[in-house]
Amino acid sequence: WRPASGKERGFWDCLAMAGALAAVTSRVQVGTWVMSALHRNPGIIAKAVETLDEISGGRYVFGLGAGHEWPGQARAFGLPEDHIYQRFEDALQIIVPLLRGGHADFEGTWHAAHDLDQRPVGPRPGAIPIMIGGHGPKGLRHAARLADIWSCYAEERSDVEEMGPRVVALEAACAEVGRDPATIGRSAGVEVAPLVRAGDSSAPKGAIAGSAEEIADRFLGFRTAGFTQLEVMLEPQTTAALEAMVPVLDILDTA
Repeated sequence: WRPASGKERGFWDCLAMAGALAAVTSRVQVGTWVMSALHRNPGIIAKAVETLDEISGGRYVFGLGAGHEWPGQARAFGLPEDHIYQRFEDALQIIVPLLRGGHADFEGTWHAAHDLDQRPVGPRPGAIPIMIGGHGPKGLRHAARLADIWSCYAEERSDVEEMGPRVVALEAACAEVGRDPATIGRSAGVEVAPLVRAGDSSAPKGAIAGSAEEIADRFLGFRTAGFTQLEVMLEPQTTAALEAMVPVLDILDTA
């Protein structure tokens, strides 16, 4: 499929890739950012998540969102385009109870689970981290009620000026549901071009670019704004770009 920008882009299946990464690593966390609740049955999603936590030995972070980020995606795959958030709310009524308590019994408008048990369970019964993506009122409310981590992403620019106010919105959502905002992680998805100098016209629009020191300084600005982690989308997605991030991490380790 092609997003509205016209730029062709594809993705590997997130669950298959997460399982492969979990099997060949031993220390790093492995996760999805963020799986679409529209693409799979919610009970099967919970089963896959538990399986991935077993394969990884308790290193899996489960990211979930409502779905359909790009216009035309649903049509290309033959997926429903209507009532996206209502479907997501139904899915949460099944997925979260299965992962937290091992059981779900729910009859919704779009999804159902009838006396469904989660067996077997992995190394962290009831404790797999759940990350919910979204920065609109509904997504923030779901995250405040249910998530261990809240995730948002850069729409125009990967900078604190655009994304920082969303932390304030999350804290307001937490206050509405009576949750201490300090108990939820805050994750920002940013695009980074580590092979390009800051201000270079060849850098992707809105991406963080520059030297290792410049990139690290931009990253630290997110911490100051209240974010606890970053999800880095490299441009280009190459080994060279990945290796260019190593000195950035070295700087952050001592910051």
